Amino acid sequence: MVFDVGETLVDETGMWERAADAAGVPRFTLMGVLGRLAARGQHHSGVWSILGIEQPRSTWSEDDFYADALPCLKRLRSRGLLVGAVGNTPAEAEDLLGAHVDLVGSSVRWGVEKPAPGFFARLTDETGVSPGDTAYVGDRVDNDVRPALTAGMLAVHIRRGPWGHLHEAPPEALRIGSLDELPEAVGV
Repeated sequence: MVFDVGETLVDETGMWERAADAAGVPRFTLMGVLGRLAARGQHHSGVWSILGIEQPRSTWSEDDFYADALPCLKRLRSRGLLVGAVGNTPAEAEDLLGAHVDLVGSSVRWGVEKPAPGFFARLTDETGVSPGDTAYVGDRVDNDVRPALTAGMLAVHIRRGPWGHLHEAPPEALRIGSLDELPEAVGV
């Protein structure tokens, strides 16, 4: 069982608010531009060029986990499942996640970003689990769900965060609204 990090396990609101504060940009402005990018299906990193400023350092904290995230990870691990958390994140995000999962991976450390097939191939190499025995949980259809399906994984679309609500998952993907639903949805 592998989770995309942002908006699947971690509510990105706090991180984006801290980034806005560090950049000296009103939070509402930053969130509005992010919303525009989400609605257009564009990469969130474009926010900094649109605003004409350099991206500040910002990451998540323990307080940013969704309330259902850590209990779900614990429940899955207690059932003997290998649980991972990966994403298009800086390597520092791995430190926050490491205590809660069996495997962490970041696009920066791996040198490849989602939705590239190489990201999902690296995931398979890191876990040692065949794609057909891997469930990948994410909020973005373009970055998480479709690439996981293409890689031969079970894709689970969680509807939260801006992309989770704006994207419609294909019929072959499972759909959940909370990680509390995940174990039953995947039959564990």
